[in-house]
Amino acid sequence: MSLSEKQVESMDAFRAFVGSETFSRNDYEAFKSKAKDLSVIQPRFLFRNEVASKIGRGTWMFPDTTNGVTEVSSESSVASLSVSSPVREEKEEVLLASNVIEFPKNITETYVPTKVSNYVKFGHYNDVKTIAKSGLFYPVFITGLSGNGKTMMIEQVHAELRKELFRVNITIETDEDDLIGHYALVDGRTVWQDGPVVLAMERGATLLLDEVDLASNKIMCLQPVLEGNPLLIKKEGRIVRPKPGFTVMATANTKGKGSEDGRFIGTNILNEAFLERFPVTVEQEYPTIAVEKKIIIKLMETLNVLDEEYAAKLVDWADLIRKTFYDGGVDELIATRRLVHIIHAYAIFKDRMKAISMCVARFDDQTKETFMDLYSKLDDTVSLSSEEGEDSKSTEGEEDTEDLRPY
Repeated sequence: MSLSEKQVESMDAFRAFVGSETFSRNDYEAFKSKAKDLSVIQPRFLFRNEVASKIGRGTWMFPDTTNGVTEVSSESSVASLSVSSPVREEKEEVLLASNVIEFPKNITETYVPTKVSNYVKFGHYNDVKTIAKSGLFYPVFITGLSGNGKTMMIEQVHAELRKELFRVNITIETDEDDLIGHYALVDGRTVWQDGPVVLAMERGATLLLDEVDLASNKIMCLQPVLEGNPLLIKKEGRIVRPKPGFTVMATANTKGKGSEDGRFIGTNILNEAFLERFPVTVEQEYPTIAVEKKIIIKLMETLNVLDEEYAAKLVDWADLIRKTFYDGGVDELIATRRLVHIIHAYAIFKDRMKAISMCVARFDDQTKETFMDLYSKLDDTVSLSSEEGEDSKSTEGEEDTEDLRPY
């Protein structure tokens, strides 16, 4: 590509300033003030139309110049690349515009989830792992009742594979700016900041759309992304091509058809064209009794409150409530997440019934009493009357003391 005389002069000055055949965005930012002192134009043209060859994240190589014509040296480019990075892939990569802030600025920062040592694999864990490990673009829609481990399963799959995961919690307010990117005022200048979708595409990571059934029709901006196609950022005039390994996973409490019973208020009926972009739907169930007991015992061990009898009774209690729920006998159920809350409360208060009472207080009074009464029938070591007696006894004592006090 032909460069003007001023552009060649600017590039030569920038190369001399860096003292190397490669440069980074930090080098560019540092040279911007120097360019004015040298009376040369800003070398932002290097980022356009592949004038400079990108050899890594945030790193470019100066082109060779011959009579104002730029020619990228094949030998030097190949030498600077790793053996596993073909030159062809680098040429196809679209460079970031000069007014884009790269995020994270530290290229060593990672978005690999933290591995939970006591996590128990169950359900469709291996299926999700197989998809993520394949490196193929294969969107997955994961549905199931609240608190059954959908999101944690995805996170722990990526923690095991050491693969980056960009989680976006979807709400009715989520729009294109939140997902794709937006302009922001930084240090007195307006710059473009890439959103999580673009970051996941450029890093070959997985994009997790959490609670996707809460989305409005603004989620349709992801149609090309869900097809595995390049994404045009209209406000930037930039095209982002997904790197190998990029894929999309979505979680929801419904199948995108809304919630008829009103349990998941705020969920919406998703566009059929949007749902059709997901080749498979995974229906996540609550773990079996044996698996759930293992989850509870491992958590107890971590919190140093191991009580296998309590764990077994809690799991049986939750299973009985779920069966009653599915039969239409109750309107609420105990999720695996709720059992985890109870164990944490037990670790703090060291009282079985108090832990349950505090963790089911979120339900209406009738449901709370029903759940607590049911547990008391399963566990001979606890009693509803004794707990109420302690409270009433305490109250009576306080009243007696208060009556004896003179004004």
